[in-house]
Amino acid sequence: MNNLILVNGCHPYLPSAELNLIPVHKNYPNVLLEREASLALTRLMDQLDGWRFIVPVSGWRSQEEQQRIWDESIRDNGQKFTQQFVALPGHSEHQTGLAIDLGLLQAKIDFICPAFPHEGICQKFRELAPAYGFIERYPKDKEKITGIAYEPWHFRYVGVPHAEIIAKSGLTLEEYLL
Repeated sequence: MNNLILVNGCHPYLPSAELNLIPVHKNYPNVLLEREASLALTRLMDQLDGWRFIVPVSGWRSQEEQQRIWDESIRDNGQKFTQQFVALPGHSEHQTGLAIDLGLLQAKIDFICPAFPHEGICQKFRELAPAYGFIERYPKDKEKITGIAYEPWHFRYVGVPHAEIIAKSGLTLEEYLL
């Protein structure tokens, strides 16, 4: 799989090969990522002892699951909210197996917008992520470029050194690739 594949509102996900998906952690067997991304996430979380404080909310999604999430969000949250926070089916990075939504461990976790604050363990994760190949995919004030609202919980595996370059330069994946 090409870790630098661009998937967004203008660039649909076109599967080109069989995905090699594995669970991100034994306690979360249904949250899957591409093998390379999952192993990098494991190393990062081990560095932080992160699984005690951070939970994987959503990893790989099938086309059908993305459609269900889209439809349910339209029903529950309306069109405007859904277009800001949920990618169209066929245009979701989650379908690549390279994207993960993370949340701070708490009693109630919002599936669409999980809490991932800019402090404590979440901020430490954010700071270390590029060294392990992950970028915060939808940064604040870049909505016009990404087409998605600010999502501090959504991380994308692009690999090293790309993640380090993107983070250091303050770029989005779109700006880096196009």
